[in-house]
Amino acid sequence: MILRKEGTLNAGPNMGTGEGVAYSKRWYVALVRMHHEKKVAERLGKMGIENFVPVQQEVHQWSDRRKVVESVLLPMMVFVHVDPKERKEVLSFSTVSRYMVMRGESSPAVIPDEQMARFRFMLDYSDEAVCVNSAPLARGEKVRVVKGPLTGLVGELVMVDGKSKIAVRLNMLGCACADMPVGYVEPVGEKI
Repeated sequence: MILRKEGTLNAGPNMGTGEGVAYSKRWYVALVRMHHEKKVAERLGKMGIENFVPVQQEVHQWSDRRKVVESVLLPMMVFVHVDPKERKEVLSFSTVSRYMVMRGESSPAVIPDEQMARFRFMLDYSDEAVCVNSAPLARGEKVRVVKGPLTGLVGELVMVDGKSKIAVRLNMLGCACADMPVGYVEPVGEKI
């Protein structure tokens, strides 16, 4: 469980939304130059700015050898957990171009803490490869994983190419999906 401390300095029209609160940190998606995700993350870490680059290990096969490599799941994207001051500091990097913005909006889009927590849990504990599906997926039944390495994860049970998968939706990015036998989940109730 991730706990977040929010300040309460704002008593204006945005009260309760977290907008304009000096101490609140939110998750944003910083768009970076190709192949600079890990370098940007390293520099942010040295500055004390919390960040996350989704990576997973893959086996690459060549004619003469096999090698396990760490590949970036979402190229050109670094998730940053920042307050308004830190958000500006991230843009000072020459390798960061801008923040991801919802179509028709002008301010950077926020990824809810709960979605980030589920996504990170899935990447950390899944034995199966996690893929991000940017094509629209039909809403699935809300389920909780009760067996296997992802026990406790709440997501949607969806069918992709005839296979059952657990999906975690991420604002603007689509769904992170991993193979999941139907017998490993139990319904939580309504659709998400």
